[in-house]
Amino acid sequence: MKGLIVVNGYGLAQGIEHQISRLREEFSKRSINIDLKRNNELLVFVNNNEVVSSLGQYNFVVYLDKDKFVARMLEKIGYHLFNSSNAIELCDDKMLTHIALANHGIKMPITLSSTLCYRDNGDRNFINEVEKKLSYPLIVKENYGSLGRQVYLVKSHDELLEIENKLIHTPHIYQEFISSSIGVDYRVIVIGHKVIAYMKRENKNSYLSNLACGGKAYIEEIPENYKDIAIKASEILGLDYCGVDILIGKNNEPIVSEVNSNAFYEGIEKVSGINVAGYYVDYIISKSK
Repeated sequence: MKGLIVVNGYGLAQGIEHQISRLREEFSKRSINIDLKRNNELLVFVNNNEVVSSLGQYNFVVYLDKDKFVARMLEKIGYHLFNSSNAIELCDDKMLTHIALANHGIKMPITLSSTLCYRDNGDRNFINEVEKKLSYPLIVKENYGSLGRQVYLVKSHDELLEIENKLIHTPHIYQEFISSSIGVDYRVIVIGHKVIAYMKRENKNSYLSNLACGGKAYIEEIPENYKDIAIKASEILGLDYCGVDILIGKNNEPIVSEVNSNAFYEGIEKVSGINVAGYYVDYIISKSK
C-alpha cells in the first residue's frame, strides 16, 4: 500500500508541518510508504475530453490543502481523497458551511451573508438590514480564513461601516455574538463520524479562543449532546476527519461555530494524550483496503 500527502506549494503553516510529520510517523509504524507533493507540483489538467496527470499509482491521497480544483481533478481520475473535494469546499467557505448545516436541527449563531458586489457604487444600505437582525456587538468573518484570523468584533454602526468598506469585494458573513461563550469554546475531533478527542479552549484576554490567538487548552468532560452535534455535522458535510468548534449557549446548549476539515492536532494531542494522527491513519488504511 502506498499513499500521497498533498499540501499547498506556496508556504506551509507550522501546524501543517506538524501534521505532515505526525502522519508520516504513524504511516511508517504501519509500513506504509508515503510521498509528499505540493499542489503546484501536480500537473493535472483537462486534456480535450478527459482529466489527465502523470501522477503515479496511490491507494489514497491525504489532502492537506484547500485547492478545490486540483482536488476535484484528482478525484475525477480516480484517486480517493481524505477529505473529499466537496467536504473541503464546504468547510473552506464559512457561509457554505452554515448553509449545509441549516435545516438539520443544529443550532448556530444567526448568520447573514454579505451580498455580492461586482462594482462598488457606494451603496451601504445592506448594513441597515444587518443591524435590524443583529445587535451590537456582532461578529464579522471573512468567508476564507483560519486560526482566528479575518475575524472582527464590531461594536458600533461606524465600525460596521468601516469593515464593510474594507470587505466590500471580499466574501464575508455577519454573525450574532454569543455572549455566553466569550473567549471559550470546545474543539471536538471527529474521525469516521466518531468522536476521538476533545478539549476546552479558553482565552481570558480575547473573545477568540483559538490557541493561535493566545487561548489555553485543557481537558474537560463535555456533555453528550455536544459530541452528538459534532458527529452530526461531520456526517452532513461528508467529512472523514474534522475539528468542530462549539460555542456554549446561555442554557449550556451547543452552538456550532465552525467546522475545520484540516484541523491541526498538535495542541489536542499534547493536552489529551490521545494519538489523533494514529487514529486517522488507521481509519485511512481501513477505508483504502
